[in-house]
Amino acid sequence: MARVSQEHLDARRRQILDGAARCFARNGFHATSMQDVLKEVDLSAGAVYRYFSGKDELIAAIVKEVLGEIRAAFEDVNRQSPPPPPDVLIGEVLGRTLGIWSSLNDDGDPVFPHLIIQVWAETVRNEELAAILTDVYTTLRRAWVQAVEAYQDAGMMPSDIPADHVARTMIAAVQGFVTQQALFGAAPVEVLQDGLRGLMGMRTAQPGA
Repeated sequence: MARVSQEHLDARRRQILDGAARCFARNGFHATSMQDVLKEVDLSAGAVYRYFSGKDELIAAIVKEVLGEIRAAFEDVNRQSPPPPPDVLIGEVLGRTLGIWSSLNDDGDPVFPHLIIQVWAETVRNEELAAILTDVYTTLRRAWVQAVEAYQDAGMMPSDIPADHVARTMIAAVQGFVTQQALFGAAPVEVLQDGLRGLMGMRTAQPGA
């Protein structure tokens, strides 16, 4: 009997994860059955259960992969020295993040925004996944605090504002825009970048103006 290559095994696992991600993004974790996943990936139950013992293990694998990709996106762009302005930095992170699972739903929207909403909800009920989310968020805050401190050292940002407050706001901007994508449909990253530039360019109103 011919031995199955590791490349084939990895490709099959990827096929299952991608199909499950589409199902979960479309119907949610708990409204999706393993039968739905089997139909989506067009594989037998035996083929799928070789890789995942059931839906809970599939959910855990999806959540860990999503959060891992987000962590990598934030950390990679933060390695630039000096970091680009906040609107450019956030745009780079968001562009990469939205590209995760670039396959489309039936309505043509990217999978990731719908999927991340499910991930956030799942971490509320699952302590193991909540711990992973907390670890990723802590890592992101630390990385983006470093970026803000670099802005402050370069004189690009006021130094009297706590760097952690700015970092949390930058992360919130990304989270909020992804949520808008999930709830109200796709929009180009430039929308957020333009909005940030507008806010960053505000000036104090002059008396009588």
